[in-house]
Amino acid sequence: MALPLLLPWFMRGDLRRRARQIGSTLAKHGLQWMAVQFGVGIMPSLARAPREHATSDVVRQTQAIHLRSALEELGATFIKLGQAASTRPDLIPREYADELAKLQDAAPPVPTEAILAVIQEELHQSPHDLFAEFDPKPIASASIGQVHAARLKNGDDVVVKVQRPGIAEQIEQDLMLLTAMTEWAEAHSGLARDYRLSALVDEFAHTIHAELDYRAEGRNADTFRRNFIGEPTVTIPRVYWKYTTGRVLTMQRVGGIKISDTEALDRAHIDRHLVAENSVRLMLREAFEFGFFHADAHAGNFFVRPDGGIVMVDFGMVGHLTAHVQDILLEILLSLVRQDPERLTDDLFALGIATSTADRAHLKRDLEYLVTRYATSPMKELAAGPVINELLSIAFRHRLVLPNEIVLLSRVIIESEGLGVMLDPNFQLLSFAAPLMQEIWKKKRSPEVLAGQMAQGVMDATEISLQLPRQIARLLGQLERGTLQ
Repeated sequence: MALPLLLPWFMRGDLRRRARQIGSTLAKHGLQWMAVQFGVGIMPSLARAPREHATSDVVRQTQAIHLRSALEELGATFIKLGQAASTRPDLIPREYADELAKLQDAAPPVPTEAILAVIQEELHQSPHDLFAEFDPKPIASASIGQVHAARLKNGDDVVVKVQRPGIAEQIEQDLMLLTAMTEWAEAHSGLARDYRLSALVDEFAHTIHAELDYRAEGRNADTFRRNFIGEPTVTIPRVYWKYTTGRVLTMQRVGGIKISDTEALDRAHIDRHLVAENSVRLMLREAFEFGFFHADAHAGNFFVRPDGGIVMVDFGMVGHLTAHVQDILLEILLSLVRQDPERLTDDLFALGIATSTADRAHLKRDLEYLVTRYATSPMKELAAGPVINELLSIAFRHRLVLPNEIVLLSRVIIESEGLGVMLDPNFQLLSFAAPLMQEIWKKKRSPEVLAGQMAQGVMDATEISLQLPRQIARLLGQLERGTLQ
C-alpha cells in the first residue's frame, strides 16, 4: 500500500525533485507530447520542451524506441510500468507494445555486503549461521532484487532472492507521483477518462506491491504445487518458509536445461516435440482448469528435466481468471469456430468495458471481416498469435478496455506458441489445444460441478429474496422523505 500523501506532491521536496527528473527525461527524448495528450502537460516540471506528436509508422517506431530508453533511465518502477504496458496492445499502438516488450529488467548487482545485511536484518541471524555456503556472485540481478545460490546447514541446495536496499521506498515515491499525475490527467483529459488511467495505475500498483512482497511469491509457488500435485510432467520448487520474509525468498534449487537452449536439449537426446506439448498443456491447465496462471511466461522461467518434464520458476507475476471469465473465453473460442460474429461481439462486450465511443455495429463489422478471413483455413494451418493480435487490435480501435488478466493470458498464449514452434517448427498449438480444451469444457459441465453450481444458485436466490423486501422498503422510505440520491 502506498504511503499516505499528507501534503500535495508539489509541496514535497523529494517528490518535486523526482518529478523534475521524470519531466527532464521525457523532454530529453522528445516525449512531452505524451504528457500533453493525457492532460498532464501543464503540471509543474512537465510544462516545457517539444510537444509534437507525429503519427506516421516510422516516426511512431522512433518515438517508441525513445520511450523504452526513457523508462530504462527512470529505473525499476518505470521499467515495470513499461513491461506491463507492453502486454496491453488493446490500449497502446502495436509499435509501442512491441518495443516495450524489449525492456530488460536487469540492473548492476548490489554489493554482497549489502545483500548479507538485508538477510541478517530480515532473518535476525548472521548469514554465516544460516547457510553452509553462500555464493557471493549473483545468479541474476534485476531492478527489484537479485538471486544467489546457497546451501543450507542440512545440505539442501537453495536459491535466495534478496530485495535491493531502498527499492521499496523508491517505488512508493514513484507510485505517489503516478497517482497524482493520473488524477490530474482524468480531470483535464477526456482521453485519460476514457482509458480509466487511475484504475490502470491502481492495478499496476497492486501488481508491483505483490512483487515487492516475497511472501506473496512464495504463496503463489505453493498454490502451483498444490494444483499440480501428482502431475508427473511438472516440477514446482518448494519454498523454505523458515528462511523467507517479505524481502528474502528461499526456494529449492532445481536443475534443468533452459527451455530455449535447443542445442543442449538435442545433446541430451530430449524429445523437443514432447517438451512443447508439456509446456503448452501446463499453460492451458493453469488458465482454464485452475484459473491461476504464471503471467511471466518468457523462456528464462522454464527449464526442462531429462524426461522432458517442465520446471517452472519465478512466481512473482500471476493472473487469476474467475469461472465466469473462463466461460466467456471458452465462448469466444466456440464463436470463432462456429464463425458467429454476432455472438463474438456479445462475448467481447461481456469481457471488455466499452467506452462512450464504442460502436457495436462497427465492432461487429470488423469481427465479421476477421471471421471471414480465417473461416476457410484448416485448424492445422491456423496460428493463435495472429488471431489474438488481431482481436486485441480490434479492441484497441474500438476502445474496449479489457481486464488485465485477459490481456496477460493472451500474451502467455502467444509466448507459449512461440516456444512451441521454437522447440518444434511443426508444432500447432491450436490443433494440440482443441481436444484438451474440450476435455476441460466437459469437466466443468460434469453433473457434480453443475449440481454444486445449482446449489449455490439456490442459496444466492434465497439470500436475494430475503434482502429484497428490506431494500425496497428502504428505497420507498427515502422517496417519501425526499432523501433518495
